Amino acid sequence: MPVASIYIETHGCQMNEADSQYIADRAASAGYAVAERAEDAHVVILNTCTVRDNAERRAYGRMGHLKSLKNAHPALKLIVTGCLAEQDRDRMRLIAPHVDAVFGTSELKQLGDAITRWREEFSETDAGEELVLRMPIGGSPDCVAGAFSPVRGFVTVQRGCSYYCTFCIVPHVRGRFDHRPMAEVLSEVRQRVEEGAREVMLVGQTVNSYRDPAQDGDFGRLCARVAQIPGLERLTFISPHPKDFTREMLRELSQIPQMNPRMHLPLQSASDVMLRRMNRKYTFSQYMEKAEWIREFFPDAAITTDFIVGFPGETEQDFQATLDCVRSGMFANAYMYIYSKRRGTPAAHWEQVEPAVASERHARLADAQNAVARAYHERKIGTQVRTLVQGVSKKDGSKLAAKTLDNVTVIVSQPPDYEERLYASEPWLDVRIDSGHKWGCDGTVVGRARRFADRGSPVKTALINLLTA
Repeated sequence: MPVASIYIETHGCQMNEADSQYIADRAASAGYAVAERAEDAHVVILNTCTVRDNAERRAYGRMGHLKSLKNAHPALKLIVTGCLAEQDRDRMRLIAPHVDAVFGTSELKQLGDAITRWREEFSETDAGEELVLRMPIGGSPDCVAGAFSPVRGFVTVQRGCSYYCTFCIVPHVRGRFDHRPMAEVLSEVRQRVEEGAREVMLVGQTVNSYRDPAQDGDFGRLCARVAQIPGLERLTFISPHPKDFTREMLRELSQIPQMNPRMHLPLQSASDVMLRRMNRKYTFSQYMEKAEWIREFFPDAAITTDFIVGFPGETEQDFQATLDCVRSGMFANAYMYIYSKRRGTPAAHWEQVEPAVASERHARLADAQNAVARAYHERKIGTQVRTLVQGVSKKDGSKLAAKTLDNVTVIVSQPPDYEERLYASEPWLDVRIDSGHKWGCDGTVVGRARRFADRGSPVKTALINLLTA
């Protein structure tokens, strides 16, 4: 085991992923290696989410699981950060007293400083003795420096949210809008590109509400400036708010050659009654106007969305409006959730929809959207698409996972010439789509390229494919 190592496990959204990357960068600059197993680390970081009850229970369960590691190795630092840490700071110390420290979402710099201080302490620790536990700790490591890790970069442009949707805990745990200076964002994007990022994702809670605190530039202007950075090949962002898309902003975004043809437009409900209760700040007709603008400026873009089913007060009529919207086929993909009460939010105090009713509605909505998504993916069968490799498939180590420009997951068998460093240096894969499913597509790699604009070099097809073609 290295002299000092850190293990990072991330739960939740892309904002948490970006925060974990910041932690990893601070740790690396302090001389740590990033461990693939919690058992091999001196510092274990659990970056938590509290957006839904399941996420909260999973986080506390994971803290309990890691207690055995702390008992076996008392010198280990077990740290919790993220939204649950911000919300439950005092409660967490009672439920999980074995946790060494809790850092809220606004205390990442202090966490980085603490990691740096601890580095000297671990230099004096005998790290040669491997921990032996009765059961493996498990978990999915993040920020491990693999060959594919630099290919896609996350850059936070904004923290917090000031919109106070009645179901959402984010403003309470991440605070109100805090926009990073544009010069600071540009500097980090430039750094990610220099490190090998072919695609950069700009991350914010309501990312398109961004305003440069120094010069008052908006999100469209920020993206235009980012696109001017030499070497940037593709640009995308998550997660916008429909309220903040103007026609002029979408027009400006459409003029950026590197912008990916995918727009996430969270709807939550197609019922105006529910939208008012959710404090979403738009009506369904206003939302559809924004969707029409996207179609005007990005005619080939995939529109994706979010839905909450079973929100307090939702009637069958309200739900039917959402179901009809999904059945129209306008969304290439959708993230669908059953409403989950969050402590400290107004909706938690309202009369709740019966769990059985909410579950049944969720199942109907999922069936409808899955049919639409499958049809969207099946339309790609027989076409050749350029994808950006993500790495080895988590479900099958003999395959690779990649993403199309419209954010469709594509799973491919590793070609005969597959070698990790080669494919990390030439990460653009030309893929023939062979089948479509509700989750994405299966395909065959036929070419690869170093840069997005390069013509792909042919890839040898597996012999078995030739024999069965």
